[in-house]
Amino acid sequence: MKYFAVTLASLLAASEAFTAHNFKPASLSKTSLDAVNVGIVGGGVVGGGICEILTKKSDYLTALCSDTIEVKSICVRDLDKPRDFEIPEGCSLTDKADDILNSDDIDVVVEVMGGTTIAKDVVFNALSNGKHVVTANKALIADCLAEIEDHLKKVNDGKSAEDSIQFNYEAAVCGGIPIINSLQSDFPGDDIDMIAGIINGCTNFMLTAMDRDGLSYEAALAEASKLGYAEADPTLDVGGFDARSKLKILMRLAYGIDVEESNIPCRGIQELTATDYDYAKSLGGTIKLLGVAQREEDGKVSGFVSPCYIAATDSLSSVNDATNAVEISSSNLQRTTYIGQGAGRYPTANSCVNDIVAIAKGDVNVSPFNPADDGAKFVQQYDSVFYLRLKYSDQVGITRQCGEICEKYGVSIHSILQNPRSSKKDDSFVIVTEEVSNTNMKKVVAELEGLDWVQGPAFWMPVLRPDWM
Repeated sequence: MKYFAVTLASLLAASEAFTAHNFKPASLSKTSLDAVNVGIVGGGVVGGGICEILTKKSDYLTALCSDTIEVKSICVRDLDKPRDFEIPEGCSLTDKADDILNSDDIDVVVEVMGGTTIAKDVVFNALSNGKHVVTANKALIADCLAEIEDHLKKVNDGKSAEDSIQFNYEAAVCGGIPIINSLQSDFPGDDIDMIAGIINGCTNFMLTAMDRDGLSYEAALAEASKLGYAEADPTLDVGGFDARSKLKILMRLAYGIDVEESNIPCRGIQELTATDYDYAKSLGGTIKLLGVAQREEDGKVSGFVSPCYIAATDSLSSVNDATNAVEISSSNLQRTTYIGQGAGRYPTANSCVNDIVAIAKGDVNVSPFNPADDGAKFVQQYDSVFYLRLKYSDQVGITRQCGEICEKYGVSIHSILQNPRSSKKDDSFVIVTEEVSNTNMKKVVAELEGLDWVQGPAFWMPVLRPDWM
């Protein structure tokens, strides 16, 4: 007992001596703190927003992280171009990314330049050089997810979790909505049955204009371009490809499955017309471009991007303009909906800043894409109720032929609708099916399009959670 008492006293004395020499009081001046130095590659809209937020919130972030966060360098394409934001004090501009990637002073590289070529080199070289990475680049992640994951494993091989290089990408999906962090942190004990999201602001703005304001597709696209929601080439947005990249990332986080983007069925909004919105209103709902993924049987996962009919009673139906929304249906939490701004300077920059702060605080995520599920398998077939619109030239036997073709492929018809027409150009009717596989639905559409009374291609889309069933 005497030996133990002496040893305990020695330990207490040593502890007090350590505390006296190493404890940092809360009132310690900012200049005495460590600095987390940031290099930003891309000095445009988002890069400028990051600088503004970090400057505005400097004192608060220092207190939160116990470290200062300082932007030390920004890589831009044109050094002489005027900036619409104030360059932070002590920050230099460069037109060479290597000045940031090879600098021993930079701890975190923020990639907000976009694209999948130079941006890929920036991200991979930053990780190789032992720098944490924050990115808003969903196209790069969707295209190179497996490569990024493998590279992270290599650079972190042999490191403890606390010393590991971090890869954060909250802004890559839905801008300012914290959907990435939620899927990483809020569902480990849950099983996700379905993800359904309005995940492209440009198309949601356009479809709102077509529905609420009665604009044509062409007029809605012109308005979206005028307001800066659409790129000069809007194909990625209106074709559904931007939404598909985001859906791929969400599917990996939710189901542990890495799907080739080209394997995800994808249809854009180019075929939608005012007639479809007239029929949607007759059915009591509206139309949105959705990214949908759901768990099927036996470890299978399906997913698609497509315009979808949504009942007016559905929570996603009231999400308008450029707003994004993601709804997660799960076993424990039932339905959880995340709504907010999916793009823009400050929403996107806010998510990047949050990622930087997480690194400065020492938050560790050893599996940024969540663990892979080797037993999960992606399938292109899924079951749904479907909406099918056909333009026609009038003749006897149309209804009979539709019924026969649907019966041939096991498709049950729920209803047939025909709104009053205002001109010969409006000769169309709509078939709403019972739940059936998209595979059988494709066969019905293909055979119907071959009939002589069908004018032009048919338009068809899934019905999300029909309220009449």
